[in-house]
Amino acid sequence: MANQSPILNLSKTQFFVFCVSLANVVLVSSKSTIEPCSNSDSCNAMLGYTVYTELKVSEVASLFQVDPIAILTANAIDISYPDVENHILPSQLFLKVPITCSCVDGIRKSVSTHYKTRPSDTLSSIADSVYSGLVSADQIREANSISDPSVLDVGQNLVVPLPCTCFNGTDNSLPAIYLSYVVKPVDSLTAIAAKYSTTITDLMNVNAMGSTSIKAGDILAVPLPACASNFPKGASDFGLIVPNGSYAISASHCVQCSCGPGSLNLYCMPASLAVSCSSMQCKNSNLMVGNYTTQQTSAGCNVSSCKYGGFVNGTIITTLSTSLQPRCPGPQKFPPLIAPPSSVIRDSIFAPSPSPQSEGVGALTPRSSLVPATGSLPGLAPIGGPMGRSSDACSLVNPSTTSGIAAFLFFSFKLLFAIL
Repeated sequence: MANQSPILNLSKTQFFVFCVSLANVVLVSSKSTIEPCSNSDSCNAMLGYTVYTELKVSEVASLFQVDPIAILTANAIDISYPDVENHILPSQLFLKVPITCSCVDGIRKSVSTHYKTRPSDTLSSIADSVYSGLVSADQIREANSISDPSVLDVGQNLVVPLPCTCFNGTDNSLPAIYLSYVVKPVDSLTAIAAKYSTTITDLMNVNAMGSTSIKAGDILAVPLPACASNFPKGASDFGLIVPNGSYAISASHCVQCSCGPGSLNLYCMPASLAVSCSSMQCKNSNLMVGNYTTQQTSAGCNVSSCKYGGFVNGTIITTLSTSLQPRCPGPQKFPPLIAPPSSVIRDSIFAPSPSPQSEGVGALTPRSSLVPATGSLPGLAPIGGPMGRSSDACSLVNPSTTSGIAAFLFFSFKLLFAIL
């Protein structure tokens, strides 16, 4: 018959091979968490990136079009080292890369990254090697309307769509920033949960997983506890959120904010990189951003503090606040800093790719921070507190689930035996 399906023209053996081969394609396809969205807002997010070859900090930053200092502070790497932006990072080092997560075509993704092709590049090498599996060759092809992926012009500027999620900046009603993590062959959900101080149940809920099964190449959204801000919408750093145990640089490198340890209170102070900055002194006070004074009374401790309130039209916003606390606050504690990494030391082959904090480099005193002359204020409420509600967005895992694979195999073999 002229209109007979090509599949029915196959021999029984050929059809069996076809079914098994197609099933294998379904089985090996990786999954990625997708967050639907319906507006044009954006959020801060993180990418889990494994350096594919020795690269300078500035070269890694160039791959993602982000500030080199932002990468260093996000990984608690000491920025006071000379020429730190040109420090050469070792191959296979795991980094958290801060990005802006947007709403594009109804889903969350980052489309601000562009890559200029080189003579030896293929879409697969760009996706799997240069961007360490954070994107697929097909996604790059579709984003750039490439009809023939075997032909790439040298110097071609490609959009690289990268995975990200926002979920309202919360996890279980507490501030969180989401890390897009590419599963490695040795990973387990248990190890990933332990590494990032979360639970298996939370990871499964966030990623809409029906089981704990994961495989290499899957991209998980991992919630990281964080300190949130409440800067005005007109601020260039509106929505700033800092993962626990790390730093962020803001206000044109004039202000450095940190999160933890011990609390999720965002603490901001003048940065050591500050060269030409607007005033950071609170009005009607001699206090600078991050400073506080205390006065013990019979009723408790009167605390006056100068807080950072965002960067608006080139001006550093400051707020002077006073409060009565049961006891006077102690010295501010800072997340430990590490030296710029030069080697990679894994704790275990069964653990996830290590963050810089576990690269075998000892913690350092924050040399790059200016310690407030009059003390700090861990006892007061954070500059930006928790959002107060959990995300109302849903998480979808693509592509096929186990049940879909089972259904495919069932109907394929049913058809096969019907032919037999």
